[in-house]
Amino acid sequence: MKPNIVFVLTDQWRAQATGYAGDPNVKTPNLDALALRAINFTNAVSVCPVCTPARAALMTGRYPTTTGMFYNDLYLPAEELCYAEVFKQAGYDTAYIGKWHLDGHGRDSYIPPERRQGFDYWKVLECTHDYNHSHYYAHNDPTKRTWEGYDAYAQTKDAQSYIQDHAGGDKPFLLFIGFGGPHFPHHTAPQELQALYPPDKLTLRPNVPPEEQEHTRKELQGYYAHCTAIDRCVGDLYKTIEEAGVADDTIFIFTSDHGDMHGSHGKSSHRKQVPWDESACVPFLCLYPKIHEGPRKVTTPINILDILPSLLALCEIPIPDTVEGEDLSPQFKGVDTDKDRAALIMSVVPFDRRGDFKAYRGLRMSRYTYVRDTDGPWLLYDNLNDPYQMHNLVHDPGHAALRDSMDRELQSRLDRNGDDLPTGEQAMERWGLVSLKGEYRTIRTGKKTQSSTSPRRI
Repeated sequence: MKPNIVFVLTDQWRAQATGYAGDPNVKTPNLDALALRAINFTNAVSVCPVCTPARAALMTGRYPTTTGMFYNDLYLPAEELCYAEVFKQAGYDTAYIGKWHLDGHGRDSYIPPERRQGFDYWKVLECTHDYNHSHYYAHNDPTKRTWEGYDAYAQTKDAQSYIQDHAGGDKPFLLFIGFGGPHFPHHTAPQELQALYPPDKLTLRPNVPPEEQEHTRKELQGYYAHCTAIDRCVGDLYKTIEEAGVADDTIFIFTSDHGDMHGSHGKSSHRKQVPWDESACVPFLCLYPKIHEGPRKVTTPINILDILPSLLALCEIPIPDTVEGEDLSPQFKGVDTDKDRAALIMSVVPFDRRGDFKAYRGLRMSRYTYVRDTDGPWLLYDNLNDPYQMHNLVHDPGHAALRDSMDRELQSRLDRNGDDLPTGEQAMERWGLVSLKGEYRTIRTGKKTQSSTSPRRI
């Protein structure tokens, strides 16, 4: 029988914020223990580091510029082929618990079965960050319900029950758990866990300027508390998998949709969308005992849209032609684990179009990051010698050949995707995103039209 998949998707958990990744503050003992047994992709990136675009890329294995899912609160059209539909066709039971953020019909609205992208077991809300009074809808009942207490704890219990009920069954299962944390608001994290992180005791990254440090310390107290809470959930989930006797037959994934700047490079009010590693890089652990014994580090960059084809290959399920991500299952299996490749990162329509919050496309490799905005080359970093990305080499004569080479590679990728790097305003116009008295509607025109009735709120 094919392996089960348990997929833990967190929100705004940056790659650097675990004990095993070297964060000197955060307490993540369960993740640290799993990392000692797991495949650890140390250069995992979010193609478009903001919630809805990243989740759409994850679910479809396709670029935001292909699907039009490049802004928050958009509706992922039913025509898109997603995880649950592909795995169901291969004989899987499918389940989703927690945050969805792909429906675009209102963050508090009931999502009917035809808009669930193939998931059957369903305890979901589109989006909330009220973690201690968190709503959801169960299956086909449009009655709004409330998770008991801190929602991640309650969602974990429900996921544990699902695992127990389906372990040893005659069908494999695909289970997604979408936690809302460690996304702000941070003061809502469990108080006993916030007490573990006195702000004045926290060590900040050296790229946080002095004027951002006081605010960053206050925010990190709750952020780390959310991380520790979810770490407990991860530990409970994996313990249930082991106790149910299906650990050897289960692929367990832990990752996030995008990261969080937390004052790095002076970015605190806008925590995501930008191309620096704190925003664009995410943790990625995979446990699947049948293909590895002990820890394995993989430096090959993996993009969020590469996960679907890689998991399909590991499960020996054909990869649909619609998928644009790359199958990295050889790296999961220990082949060419230090092979370099360029992972595409982008912001198509930034929330705020001031300063550094602008449209860009870039490449994140294991050593270098290169980014171009609508005016030309913008950023170039040597991440090996400059891990905090504090020295922009884009105009350094000594790195001109590298810059030009990466720019050519980037242009080649954009040409293949039919992407001419429009401004945010141009992208909105092309995809029919228009404002009508403060409310947003979609007008679909041209060859990229998918649905004339799909509501798209931005």
